[in-house]
Amino acid sequence: MDTAAPSVCAEKTVQQIYRKLQERIGPQKFNAWFKHGTRLTIEDGHVKLAVPNPFVANWIESHYQADIAGVSEASTGTKRAVLVTIDPALAGEIRRRELDAQADIVHRTHQGRSRRRSESRPGALRHKLSDFVVGPSNKLAYSAALVMAGQNKPPFNPLFVHGPCGVGKTHLLQGVCNQVSRICRRGRPMTWKYVTAEQFTNEFIQALRAREIAQFRARYRHLDLLAIDDVHFLAAKKATQDEFLHTFNAIESAGKRIVMASDAHPRLVGQLNERLVSRFLSGMVVKVDSPDSATRLSIVARKARRMKLKVARDVLEYVAAHIRGSVRELEGALTKLAALSALESRPVTLELARGVLADHLARTDSAVTLGDIEAAVSAFFGITPADIHSSRRTRTVSVARMVSIFLARRHTRMSYPEIARAMGKNHSSAVLAVKKMTEALKRKGQLKWTGPMGARSMSAVEVLETLAEQFT
Repeated sequence: MDTAAPSVCAEKTVQQIYRKLQERIGPQKFNAWFKHGTRLTIEDGHVKLAVPNPFVANWIESHYQADIAGVSEASTGTKRAVLVTIDPALAGEIRRRELDAQADIVHRTHQGRSRRRSESRPGALRHKLSDFVVGPSNKLAYSAALVMAGQNKPPFNPLFVHGPCGVGKTHLLQGVCNQVSRICRRGRPMTWKYVTAEQFTNEFIQALRAREIAQFRARYRHLDLLAIDDVHFLAAKKATQDEFLHTFNAIESAGKRIVMASDAHPRLVGQLNERLVSRFLSGMVVKVDSPDSATRLSIVARKARRMKLKVARDVLEYVAAHIRGSVRELEGALTKLAALSALESRPVTLELARGVLADHLARTDSAVTLGDIEAAVSAFFGITPADIHSSRRTRTVSVARMVSIFLARRHTRMSYPEIARAMGKNHSSAVLAVKKMTEALKRKGQLKWTGPMGARSMSAVEVLETLAEQFT
């Protein structure tokens, strides 16, 4: 019997999975987390991915487990669970690869100066402050962004903008960068860089692996302005937080500017270094809320003008009145209307708008957010939302966290990874919380915790019914 054939076949399948995964998540992320130091096998009905240490395991489990499962099913035709395991021997393999790359590192170091010059003056970003639609929900954040982007030294530093997804935080950060790019100091343009926290993490890991940490630090610590988006992605990543803390200190001590955005207030970002939190709070922390009806109308009207789409006032008012979520939802609704109008050669009428948006409104009109759930749960259990996001494991906090995750799965469209990331946890913790809560409901079990008035006990069913009344 030819025993080599199955092995060759399995290797081809693994390579196909890796190739499809790279296509799905992009080469930069694939190279940072999978190309070196991971080993994928298919056995016992599972897809097993071995990684060198717990940090990489936690990151891949939190961010890419669903992607691995998807490409595995597409490659093999069978749905399999993905298991992430730790194999310390892979760390030695990484070190050997690094030694083999020394010649390339010397060459890149020689070219580092010219590369840093080009990176310090990146191309213009998509958003500008002049395009930002200002309303009561974002006026303070917009004013603060203008100050950070001005000629004069701002009276506060850093600027930390937080709020739900799709309300314009990224727009503000990119707008500040674009405006600063036009400022010259001592005959040279101000240097700036816009990155997400995930990009910062990926670059940091790549620099460590390639032993280019000095070049990495030079790219960041000599900037006139650093704009970092999605700061909440730094949660529970100790090494990256330490590096960002030193970067933050270097930029701030030089009198340069830092602007940041996050889905949550610094105090509510789970497992965030307290020294980082104190530095974030030392500047201007401002929240951006979802736009009100007048602001939504201005947004869709401006979007229609840019698309050169002829839309009656009543259609714009209908969209603004019924799409009450994020700015992205508003723009997406208008784009959908424009596409259908073009495909069917029909004018954009109120009747068309009602038909096109009917399904969307049925799914989102009374959506409950994770923030609504956390607020209700924390008040019920006598704790704060920050406790739910923290690493504390007291009975009260653990029960509250379990209930929050269960309600998020029941009342929102968020996936397990999305809920886990929002709470600074990992995917497995979210799955386990829902499983425990489901079992408690089936057996009509009691939930026990310690509230402000002492020890308490209530059935799981009663707890859920009581909370549902508060946020629905």
